[in-house]
Amino acid sequence: MANEKKLQQWVVLGTGGTIAGTAASASDHTGYTAGQLGVQALLDAVPGLTEALAGDTLLCEQVAQLDSKDMDHATWRALALRCDHWLAQPEVGGIVITHGTDTLEETAWFLQRVLDHSKPVVMTCAMRPATALMPDGPQNLLDALVLVREPAARGVLVVCAGRIHGAREVCKVHPYRLDAFSSGEAGPRGWVEQGRVRWAGQQDAAQEAGRAIQALQRPVAEWPWVEVLHSHAGAQARHVHALVAAGVKGLVLAGTGNGTVHEALLAELVQAQSQGVAVQLVTRCAEGEIVGQPGALSTAPRGLNAFKARVNLMLDLMA
Repeated sequence: MANEKKLQQWVVLGTGGTIAGTAASASDHTGYTAGQLGVQALLDAVPGLTEALAGDTLLCEQVAQLDSKDMDHATWRALALRCDHWLAQPEVGGIVITHGTDTLEETAWFLQRVLDHSKPVVMTCAMRPATALMPDGPQNLLDALVLVREPAARGVLVVCAGRIHGAREVCKVHPYRLDAFSSGEAGPRGWVEQGRVRWAGQQDAAQEAGRAIQALQRPVAEWPWVEVLHSHAGAQARHVHALVAAGVKGLVLAGTGNGTVHEALLAELVQAQSQGVAVQLVTRCAEGEIVGQPGALSTAPRGLNAFKARVNLMLDLMA
């Protein structure tokens, strides 16, 4: 049968989060406990799952069970290693990851940097717990399974409330509404509508290649310490001094406006650079990027917010 569709396997990795959360009341959307349900229970709650898979099979695995506000490097490493394992299997077409919303953007960028596969990794989440009267998790998970099976999907993607975001651009912008993520000025990569993917434009298959896979071979205790600081009214240099004295290896500074830095901070940051601490600058503005070279401090790669820049610098220091 030359035209018969080749069936594939797809892997769903669970890490906890609100999507797996439970509350005492169906009306409680904030007083829940995250990471209570296993990934198989989440899949069991997805309506129309069998029809959407069209004969393909699912494998699921619980990698972690935590509130993503408590995400740590050890969980990142474990998750990336499981992704690497499954993506290397020829019968596996791609991976879906269920994750909490609070640090999803950081995990997405970490995985984009360390995984070196052409197969898609799609992350999804929920803003309401699984016990809500109208939970958003089942639809988001169904959309993720649609997206991961889309032939044009590449790299690490995020889908939430029907919008598809790239790992570089995605950012949580609202603490409560269901459509809590944005890609800023870049806009979403596309949308999932009634079980079909509509791309905003030509999907770029040449995403940021995994260039830091060696990080996964190192114990987490050996990963370099990188912190995020902010320039603001009344900023004080003693924060920089204390971090350098304590052994920090890298600093990401979220500067005001076009990467401007409070005068009380700048001299101390330049001194930190001279002592071997890697320092990178981003803007704390919600939109736009630093234009031009600010001078004394180097800028982080374009399009990264402070927290993704921290991940990026940490991996670069290991490389």
